[in-house]
Amino acid sequence: MTDGRPRRPQVLVVEDEPANRELLARLLSSQGCNVESVSDGEAALETLEDKRPDLVLLDVRLPGIGGFDVCRAIKQQSATRLIPVVLVTGLHDRQHKIKGIEVGADDFLSKPFDQEELVARVGSLVRLKRYTDELESAESVILSLALTVEARDPYTEGHCQRIAAYARALGAQLTLQDDELAALQRGGYLHDVGKIGVPDLVLLKPSKLTVEEYEVMKRHTVIGERLCGELRSLEAVRPIVRHHHERRDGSGYPDSLRGDEIPLLAQIVGIVDTYDAITTTRPYRAALPADHAYEELMDETARGLHREDLVRVFIGLGRAGRLDAIAAAVESRPASRTTLSTQAGSDVSPL
Repeated sequence: MTDGRPRRPQVLVVEDEPANRELLARLLSSQGCNVESVSDGEAALETLEDKRPDLVLLDVRLPGIGGFDVCRAIKQQSATRLIPVVLVTGLHDRQHKIKGIEVGADDFLSKPFDQEELVARVGSLVRLKRYTDELESAESVILSLALTVEARDPYTEGHCQRIAAYARALGAQLTLQDDELAALQRGGYLHDVGKIGVPDLVLLKPSKLTVEEYEVMKRHTVIGERLCGELRSLEAVRPIVRHHHERRDGSGYPDSLRGDEIPLLAQIVGIVDTYDAITTTRPYRAALPADHAYEELMDETARGLHREDLVRVFIGLGRAGRLDAIAAAVESRPASRTTLSTQAGSDVSPL
């Protein structure tokens, strides 16, 4: 329960000198922060395993694990990489500053530090963290909507998770870049989010849809794109949501795109979505074996619906047992709300 007021910023101070540690804690506490202090890098990393501060003030020269290595570890973990890190250092040469940039530091503060400068830098980064958290909270809401759609239909349980995992596996096999793999992961979860706007009478109909009902169903791609809104973090996901039902011969929807007019990531999600629809039980038929799905995908490819090289790579993953392993893993665990790397705490007050 909260009283409706923004919560106080949480700051972790990592400083081995007791006098400096106490000074930083006292100064930041006077500015409305909740401060936790530790004296070495190992203690900092242990603290970050359980807590997610809004900012880390990190001394470079620490006993044991040094500040550069701590910063690198923070920025390499998906759960902590968005936490701003300010390196506090008495090292003023260019080489050390470059090293700090290389390990991902967000800002630098020189010793002896100016108190007004410290407050200004901390305040600026805490506000930036708050805005980041607000964006991630919006992503979390959209993810929840996607899982709500899935929960409406017991026949599609696990569908979002499988599509996300299949698409990422195919993308990795195609040696796509990390940002493209992340977009496939998000796009897999969110591709059908627009079905939140499709009535149950259409979405859950156990028989073939009428022409009018099919037109209603087709709207989910446009609704989903609108739900993703203007979030920059979902910029690469929106084309997946809108275009995963496009087909290379122009017979798809909503825009009847042809060939490589269809974004590559949308083509990937379209292929794995087709596979999952065939190999899982639906109201109108039982699940069909993977070999049947491979044949159907190749038949659709011959008719110009999919890119042949993408389909063949995907089938190769299936024949190697990768798709069965993914499906088994999804079945063994519940949907996770941490898939989009969301974090709580969007109500942080500025200094």
